[in-house]
Amino acid sequence: MKIEKRAALRDAILKNYGSVATSDSSGCCGSGSSCCSPGSSGTDGKVLGYSEEDLASVPEGANLGLGCGNPQALAQLKPGETVLDLGSGAGFDVFLASKRIGSTGKVIGVDMTPEMVAKARRNAEKGNYANVEFRLGEIENLPVEDDSIDVIISNCVVNLSTDKPRVFAEAFRVLKPGGRLAISDVVATADLPKALKDDARLHSACIAGASTIEDLEVMLQDAGFTKVRIEPKDSSKAFIRTWAPGSKVGDYHVSAAISAIKGVI
Repeated sequence: MKIEKRAALRDAILKNYGSVATSDSSGCCGSGSSCCSPGSSGTDGKVLGYSEEDLASVPEGANLGLGCGNPQALAQLKPGETVLDLGSGAGFDVFLASKRIGSTGKVIGVDMTPEMVAKARRNAEKGNYANVEFRLGEIENLPVEDDSIDVIISNCVVNLSTDKPRVFAEAFRVLKPGGRLAISDVVATADLPKALKDDARLHSACIAGASTIEDLEVMLQDAGFTKVRIEPKDSSKAFIRTWAPGSKVGDYHVSAAISAIKGVI
């Protein structure tokens, strides 16, 4: 992808998610307006696998309905672990992780949208979270030290990147030996028509930038990861169709649970 196109897509994503962060509604599409793409609505957390307790436990405004799965279930977090959330948004998964790793652990959220980082920090103050930190940065250039993270989580963000090999290389760099990657993301099950692939709005909507399972496996292995598993969720087609009504995106995409290990055969 040409540098100019990458820059244009990045700007579109920043603008889109900046608008979501500064919306007056308490949820992603609480006002009835689009948050991810024209005419779409935020995805219900219960559909993604979060419990009622999870949804009720975070500060109001932390859950923007932008996910496509539940990386918490995949990560199996333990007390005392250091967790990194790629594309942490308003802090929803960071706050859930903070409860699981306890006072001896730490959760770092990284997001490239200044409005999202500001919103997440306000939410952390509202909820009195002492073991979380939000950093402004790109997932392709993580503001995180080498070999410092036990677990990386992410929810429907990696697909937005125009340089996914770089994302996985950075994830590998910051993970401790034996550290684990546990993310939910959208994957492509068929080639997307060019008109849809070139639509910047659909890229911001977690659609046009999705990679195939085969390509993701290669990228993860090339980065050095082992025990790579990508499990597509066919039931996700139902809610993915609502992201871009009329575009038939559900014919080309599903959500998947993606896991891998750093350096353990």
